[in-house]
Parts: sequence; structure tokens; C-alpha cells
Amino acid sequence: MGTFLVLIIVIAVVGLVIWKMIKDKKAGKSTSCSYCSGNCFGCDPATKTNFHDK
Repeated sequence: MGTFLVLIIVIAVVGLVIWKMIKDKKAGKSTSCSYCSGNCFGCDPATKTNFHDK
């Protein structure tokens, strides 16, 4: 019974983390670059110009 309870808790925590990541991605708060969302050193946030390919 204890193992099942821990499994449910782990699944819930992982689900919440994934949900938060998706929510942040849609809001433009992603920490990864994803090619010029303006959140990395390779993109100009004002113009969204991609410097990765240069």
C-alpha cells in the first residue's frame, strides 16, 4: 500500500512539473532558447533576429 501511495505522489509531482513547463512555454517564459523566443544569448529580443545560424 505504501509503494502505491508513493507512486501516486511521484506521478502527481511529475505531472505538475510538466504542466508548469507547458504553461511557461506558452507564456514565453521558457528558459530554453527554442530559436528566438528572446530568452537566450543568440537572439536579439527587440527584433527576434536569429544569430544561431551566423
